[in-house]
Order: sequence, then structure tokens, then C-alpha cells
Amino acid sequence: MSSANREAVVGFIRMLLNCPAAKKIQEVTMMIRKSLAQAMFFSFMAFTAGMSPTSAADKASDYPNQQPIKLIVGYPAGGSTDLNGRLLGKALAERLGQTVVVENLGGAGGAIAAQKVVNEPANGYSLLVGAVNEIVIAQLVNSSVKYDGLKDFTPIGMIGAQPLLLAASEKSKIGNIDDYINMTRQGDSDAFNFGSSGVGTALHLTGEMINTATQAHVQHIPYRGVSPLVTDMLSGQLDFGVFGLSSGLPQVQAGAITAIGITSDERSSIAPDIPALSENPTFKDLNVSLWFGLFGPPDMPEDVVVKLRSALNDIVHDQAFQEEYKRTGGTVISDPVNMKEFLEQEQAKYQQAVHNAHIGK
Repeated sequence: MSSANREAVVGFIRMLLNCPAAKKIQEVTMMIRKSLAQAMFFSFMAFTAGMSPTSAADKASDYPNQQPIKLIVGYPAGGSTDLNGRLLGKALAERLGQTVVVENLGGAGGAIAAQKVVNEPANGYSLLVGAVNEIVIAQLVNSSVKYDGLKDFTPIGMIGAQPLLLAASEKSKIGNIDDYINMTRQGDSDAFNFGSSGVGTALHLTGEMINTATQAHVQHIPYRGVSPLVTDMLSGQLDFGVFGLSSGLPQVQAGAITAIGITSDERSSIAPDIPALSENPTFKDLNVSLWFGLFGPPDMPEDVVVKLRSALNDIVHDQAFQEEYKRTGGTVISDPVNMKEFLEQEQAKYQQAVHNAHIGK
């Protein structure tokens, strides 16, 4: 194309671009581009808002409507902690309007289940029915326990508690607290023994607290459960046993073993004929119980915690629940508890017992 022709074409194009119709088309095109850009921007903002903390808040406020709640228990079915879990699960389901499933995950004195809950999402759908062993004692006696029971859980509240029972075999001829103190203080107390459900458990450490109070050295023998312990007491191979009241009381009522006393600061309404050890000055400072509480993973949303605490508070104040709980050998804890202070006090008490018993990690 010659230069003259090229200049003619360029001039013609300029004329078209400068005509009123072309300018109008350009204006419309710019408006469409601007509208599309704005639409894309607001769509993006709406998407990111759905991914923001507001979405988590909406989910929390919808609790517990998204899925069933798991109550994780660190012991096999049939034990005291499992019974607490099943009673609580039934009551929670009624109040929250959601299915509650009890999951038994035994092992390491409850520590395996506790670690599982620590690692669960903090959304309130996985909770631990925890007892003194896994919340307080485990980290004191087991180096493989990596969680901190005082820091790594969200405490919801207390469920209930039961005292421990010190009992004697019929062969020992010991029938009361004074007999026990006198016989274990006389001569070689190493000649006597007591059984519990395992090394480093609350029952074992309570036996060691009793040793400290009497300044005796009754030897500890660990057992796997109540049945073999009672069998050895019946045969006379074992002098004494430390039980949860709910598991030891039937043996007392059947005449298989003799109750010496319970470890609370007063008699139990469940077994008023059994004295509290603290009635004797030797045990005036002894107040030990198997307690049970509801715990969640760390950093749970506050409104989920509030809902669970409100439901738990209603449950422990419900007379029907209290009566049902009493039949298990325990007493509901309905008074407010400062969980932080309570757990710190429990840890200090068992830390001293671990030291006195020379139990190392």
C-alpha cells in the first residue's frame, strides 16, 4: 500500500472514531466494564465473608444442631466413669435436643481418651467425661502423658463424686478405725498389705495418704479390677482394700469384707452406718473423693461453653437426676465450683502423695 493510500485509510478511521455514534459506543462499553468490575468485587467480598470468623460464630450459635455429641470415656463400659457418662449423656440429650453418644476408649488410666479430646476440634461435639486419674494424676506419674490437665482442657463443670472406702478382710480381725490404727502402728507394719486398682491411681494414692497419716508402711499390691482384689481378701491373702464406695459397698453389704471407714469429711447418706475416717483425729485432714467432670478441648467458643454449662447446671439441680445418681453410690455436685482453684488444689494434694509414695515418672 502506498503512503498516500495508507494516510487516506488512517484518516477515514479517525473520522469514524470521532463521529458521535462511535463516542456513544465507547461510553457504553466503559460503563459495562465498570459494572462488571463492581459485580466481581462484591461477589468476592461475599465469598470471603463466608470464610471469615463470622461463619464460625454462626456455627457456634447453631450449636448443637449440626451433628451428634460424643462423650468420650477413658475406661471400659460398666465402671464408675462410664456410668457417669451414660447418665449424663441421657440427660444432655434431653436438654440439648441432640443425640449424645458415649464412646469408651480405655487405656493408660484414662489418659488415651483425654489426649484424644485435647486433639479434637474445639466445637463442642467431642467432650470428655473426666475423672481425677486422667485430669490430675496421670501427668504426675506417667512420663508418656504429654497434655497438662490443668491447661489443655476447657472445664465445663463438675458432675458428681463419691468417697473411697477402706475395708478389711475378715481374716484380719480388724473391725473399726481404732483397730486399724493400733494394729498397723504396732510392730512391723510391712507385714500388712492393701490392694487397689493399680499403681498411681487415686485409690493407690489414697492408701498412701492413709499410710502417711498413721505413720505406717502397709505395702501396696496393685490389681486389675475389683473382682480379683476381693477374691484375695476373701482368701486372706490381702489384708485391706481401697475401693470406690460404689464398688466396695456391695461387698460390705454381702458380708465379704468389713468396712473400716470412708475418706470424706462426713458420713455418706448412701451408707450412713460407715464412719468417716476423719472422725478419728489421726485422719482429721483426710478428705479424698473420686470426682467426675465434663471437659472439652482447649479454646472452645464461649457461647458453646455457656450452653453446655447451662445444660449441666440444670441437670445437676434436677431432683430425678440426683436420685438416679445417688443409686450409683455417688453424690451430685450442684454447688458452684471454681474449677481452676479446685484442680490446682487436687494436683497439690496428689503431688504430695506421689512424692511420699516414691512413685517416679
